[in-house]
Amino acid sequence: MATSVAAWRALEREGVRPDWVAGHSLGEYSALVCAGTLSFADALQTVRLRGEYMQEAVPVGVGAMAAVLGLDLAEVERACRQAADGEVVAPANVNSPGQVVIAGHAAAVERASALCRAAGARRAVTLPVSAPFHCALMRPAQERLAVRLAGVAFREPATPLVNNVDARAVRTATECRDGLVRQVSAPVLWQQSIELLVAQGVDTFVEIGPGSVLSGLVKRIAKGARTLNVEDPESLAQTLAALAGVAGATRSRES
Repeated sequence: MATSVAAWRALEREGVRPDWVAGHSLGEYSALVCAGTLSFADALQTVRLRGEYMQEAVPVGVGAMAAVLGLDLAEVERACRQAADGEVVAPANVNSPGQVVIAGHAAAVERASALCRAAGARRAVTLPVSAPFHCALMRPAQERLAVRLAGVAFREPATPLVNNVDARAVRTATECRDGLVRQVSAPVLWQQSIELLVAQGVDTFVEIGPGSVLSGLVKRIAKGARTLNVEDPESLAQTLAALAGVAGATRSRES
């Protein structure tokens, strides 16, 4: 989160302003800092506590997550329902078409993975994570985080946020706070969030922070979209040049 905000500030100093913001899971905090809704200090302290609460919610080894590749969401949901058998297993990250991460009790995740492979998934691979994030097992963490967030100052966002939990545009401080609480035990609807932005006319996405994983997901969701990223001085310069070109082309069309 700190690295992402630092990259954003470098971009902001050059006069770049977003029309929308969004962040994947923890990245929603960075997005809300960029939107002016959360102070950096409050966000930093809260994400540290969020991590502790989520880690403490489920004993190590009880939960698991797995990435399912090459199977649509409806089939993954069906496999999870069939595999549950009184335990928890459900989609946790809807990342892009054909890429869904599931989470829950370790045995249930294993059963669901086997059913996904039988249904035609290209792969269903257990992930090396410390807890089953974004599923019902995280409700104890959600309750603790809700208490913390109730005492944090939220301002009205200067830029609308598309949140994880609903894949919906939110424009008030209350909605932003509520989304952060509910996302702890709910799936990250990243594919649906990008689809919403495309429907709003967005065709250029700038990923802020280390790596370009989200840019890769955007390319799979929004065919033909321009993806840029800022993670170091070189990528900052490249992104600024590309955005200047976009602005120039827009002015030409308007004239």
